[in-house]
Amino acid sequence: MELTPAAVTEEHRWVRDRADVVVPLINETRGRLGEIFDTDVGEIDEATYLAAVDEVFAHGDVGVNVAAYVRILRELDVDGDYPGFIVDEVLGRKLASTIAGGDPLGLLAEATFHFADVAVHTDGPAGRDDLDAALAAGFQTRLPGWSWRERDSPFDSHL
Repeated sequence: MELTPAAVTEEHRWVRDRADVVVPLINETRGRLGEIFDTDVGEIDEATYLAAVDEVFAHGDVGVNVAAYVRILRELDVDGDYPGFIVDEVLGRKLASTIAGGDPLGLLAEATFHFADVAVHTDGPAGRDDLDAALAAGFQTRLPGWSWRERDSPFDSHL
C-alpha cells in the first residue's frame, strides 16, 4: 500500500461520504453512554461531522495516518474472521484515538471504540464494522456535547 496525497484525498472523501452511517452511529453511541452515565449528551448533525472530518484531514501528519488506518480497515478480511479479530480491533482503537486527538481523549476514544463496536455489524470485509465503530468513537469523543468538556478544568493553569 502506498499513500500519496491523492490517496489521502480519496480516503478523506470516503470518510466524508460515510456520514450517513457514522453520524447515526455517533448519536446512538452518545445516547447509550448518556443513559449509562445518567447525563444528556448533545447529538451531532452531518454538517458538524463533515467539518470535523475536514479538520482532522487538514493536519497532514494526522490525515495521512487516519487515511492509512481507514484504507487498511476498508479492505481487511480474514477467512472465518475470528483468527484476525485482534488486528482489526487494534487498528480500530488506534484510528479512534488518532481522530480524537491523542491523550487524554485518545484513551477515551479507544474505550468508546469497544463500546460502539459491539453494536456495529457492517456487510463486507471483517474490518469494515471496526472502521465504522472507530470513526464513530473517534469523532464522538472529539466533538462537543459532553457537559464535562464544556467547563473549565480545575487543573487548568492560571499562570
